[in-house]
Amino acid sequence: MRLLITIVFLTFLAGCAEKFNSADYLQLNKKYDVVIERDHLGVPHVMGERDVDAAFGFAYAQAEDNWQIIHDSVSFYRGTNAAENGRDAAIIDFLIKWLGIWDTIETDYNTQLSAPTRAYIEAFADGINYYAALHPEQTNRNIFPINGKDIVAGYMLRHLLFYGFDAVLTEIYAEERQRSISQGPSTEAAAKGIQSHGVTFNDLPIGSNAFSVSPHFSTDGATRLAINSHQPTTGPVAWYEAHIQSNEGLNIMGGLFPSSVTIGVGFTENLGWGATVNKPDLVDVYVLDIDPNDPMRYRLDGEWKTLEARDIDVDVKVFGFINWTSTQEGLRSVHGPVLRTDHGTYAIRYAGMNELRQVEQWLAMNKAQTLEDWRNALRMQAFASFNFVYADREGNSMFVHNSLTPKRVAGYDWTQYLPGDDSSLIWDSYMAFDDLPQVINPKSGYLHSANQSPFHVTAESDNPIKANYRVEDGFPTRMTNRADRGLELFAELGPISEQEFYAIKHDKSFSKNSRSMRFINKLIALDLGTAKPLYQDAQQVIARWDRNTNIENRGAALSSCVIGSEWLAEQKGLPEPDAMAELIRCADLLMAKTGRLDPLWGDVSRHVRGELNLPVGGGPDTLRAIYGLGMEEDGFLTNVAGDGLYYLLSWDADGEQKIRGIHQYGAATLDETSPHYADQAQDYVDEVLHDPLFDAQARAPLIERRYRPGQ
Repeated sequence: MRLLITIVFLTFLAGCAEKFNSADYLQLNKKYDVVIERDHLGVPHVMGERDVDAAFGFAYAQAEDNWQIIHDSVSFYRGTNAAENGRDAAIIDFLIKWLGIWDTIETDYNTQLSAPTRAYIEAFADGINYYAALHPEQTNRNIFPINGKDIVAGYMLRHLLFYGFDAVLTEIYAEERQRSISQGPSTEAAAKGIQSHGVTFNDLPIGSNAFSVSPHFSTDGATRLAINSHQPTTGPVAWYEAHIQSNEGLNIMGGLFPSSVTIGVGFTENLGWGATVNKPDLVDVYVLDIDPNDPMRYRLDGEWKTLEARDIDVDVKVFGFINWTSTQEGLRSVHGPVLRTDHGTYAIRYAGMNELRQVEQWLAMNKAQTLEDWRNALRMQAFASFNFVYADREGNSMFVHNSLTPKRVAGYDWTQYLPGDDSSLIWDSYMAFDDLPQVINPKSGYLHSANQSPFHVTAESDNPIKANYRVEDGFPTRMTNRADRGLELFAELGPISEQEFYAIKHDKSFSKNSRSMRFINKLIALDLGTAKPLYQDAQQVIARWDRNTNIENRGAALSSCVIGSEWLAEQKGLPEPDAMAELIRCADLLMAKTGRLDPLWGDVSRHVRGELNLPVGGGPDTLRAIYGLGMEEDGFLTNVAGDGLYYLLSWDADGEQKIRGIHQYGAATLDETSPHYADQAQDYVDEVLHDPLFDAQARAPLIERRYRPGQ
């Protein structure tokens, strides 16, 4: 890397380069006709005359609750974050520029996005700029105003990180090559099953649940849907709840990440959906054959081609008022962006390259009124991953393993690296949406998605047929405890009552057939004849454990500690940990921090918010998903990921809608002085759900404040 050190006095630059004059934006509210209603829990219900009016108010309401997150995301999505926050942010800045995200936006924004979509996101940008103008003391004027292109960049980058693109780069930058090069027709991949590249997301084991039952599988003829995507409990990708409505057909409520212009998971009057992360193989790595006499040339089909090259500058804040500029080589081949390392030169090809229509597809999903509307939105294929489970007022239900699945040449092991000298391996199209693994209105009457194989989401007779797909398609084959346990419960309990549906969502047990219990059984089977009595006792605590994680349980602390290490290793694509080593580690940890091997799970598993510190049931990879950290420092586990905002949704036999939901903390995500900072935390741990007040008549007596942006 060529490093150019440039000393810059930022105070001088700020005075010269400031673009954001608050006075220029203080009249933006006059362009839009929108009202925000805050209910008794502080949740915003945004009512606009037009879609653009709703977008403006939606942005303003988000800014009221999430300003610091939204504010700080601007530099992140632009690839200028290191100039504000130092060297730790430089890698993502380089990634954004290396991938050419902004090149795509500048080229395609006006041609690939429809005029209504551009108007919508630009109205949203107006709402953010208006809030910034009203609060100049909270705003870095060097990075404002924002525009629609900033919003599109956020969607493009966030989605790449969700499906694990960054993990592939980490692998390439290892000290030595991590995978072999597939050299032709191979059955190796088929023999070991379809594998996807490992995914890490903030080192947290993130999963999700979404499931539905059809009218004929309900005791009362209702259609039911559970929307239960798992995320961190705080931060830029923690769920925020909102409702947006216009007189142009927009009326949807659900969860989103701060700065999103659309709802990610949620419901309308007529339909709803939940999303779960899937792990298809969407990234391919090619090893380039570089000319030994010219490092800028690579071989392709017997001929030498020249790499495209450009300088990528990343400005980095060193300290105080001093910046330096890192200039790094940016390379590209016909395959895609290229990286040089000590062990080779690699080209990357990934699903969704040069695609910027993610926000347009989400908006189409938000406005869908029927199953066919919703499927047509998905047929845009603008984003590369996520499973969806759908249900509607008409009794329809659907599962789809949504992915931009490359049409790859057969015969190569695509889980390994590919030879870069054969152009036939450079795929240029994707499997059609209607050909993806999916189930519509299963005869079994239930669908259950919990980050597992798309070939095991319902009764065996209704599942997509794995034999209809090729190993090169890269669909995952993993199962989770949540998948095993949920499918077992549906098969055992059906037809399902409303209470049973609620109980499945909050189930805290491990399936005896799960991968987790196979690991536990290995531990129980160990011969500990010469081990310390402490570890023999620990083995017996686990052997007596009933596989439950309710707060009164005395085997869950030790067992969940052991299971958590196996689950996290599987999430990262690492080898299974040593069972004996984990038994010793967890036993020693519990004795050091609690003084016993079998503390009550509720004394260990805690839900913490402000001054509240509450026991919470559930555990890693249970349907009541709770992932805790901090045992070593605090002596208990703080819930940091898993169940957050979730809903149980139904339409009865007459089409009447019923919705119940809960947020892990409350609508005020950052303001510790707000009454809504933690007002849902107790109900969350008690599993008491409430009406989210989507219906205007139900909401009317519970409105605390009704106002226009700026009032």
